[in-house]
Amino acid sequence: MKLLLDTQLLLWAAGQPERLSARARRQLNNRKNELIFSAASFWEISIKKSLGRDDFRVEPRVLRRALLDNGYVELPVTSEHAVNVDGLPPLHKDPFDRLLITQALVEGITLLTADAQLARYGGPVRKV
Repeated sequence: MKLLLDTQLLLWAAGQPERLSARARRQLNNRKNELIFSAASFWEISIKKSLGRDDFRVEPRVLRRALLDNGYVELPVTSEHAVNVDGLPPLHKDPFDRLLITQALVEGITLLTADAQLARYGGPVRKV
């Protein structure tokens, strides 16, 4: 199964794996799953790190390289992803998360999240 991780799960998987739920760990450790990260997550990390957010104290270049070295696949952001954001109901206001949802929808993959608000979208979004 192709699994797109939201930004929070990426950060936890890389730096605070103890914060991952047992369900999330099972999904990430299942070799049958293809783990995917979005370029949008790195845009979010870079912006929030530059703003001094305590929860984004990671070096984006190092994190990206580590994910690629560990078999994660990068999903670029396309204009098709961007234009489909307008079709989402206004359940969640975070633009990065909304873009991740449309990427999952357009690509036919599952978005994993620990965010209950984001999981309200249903469909390809799974709370772990």
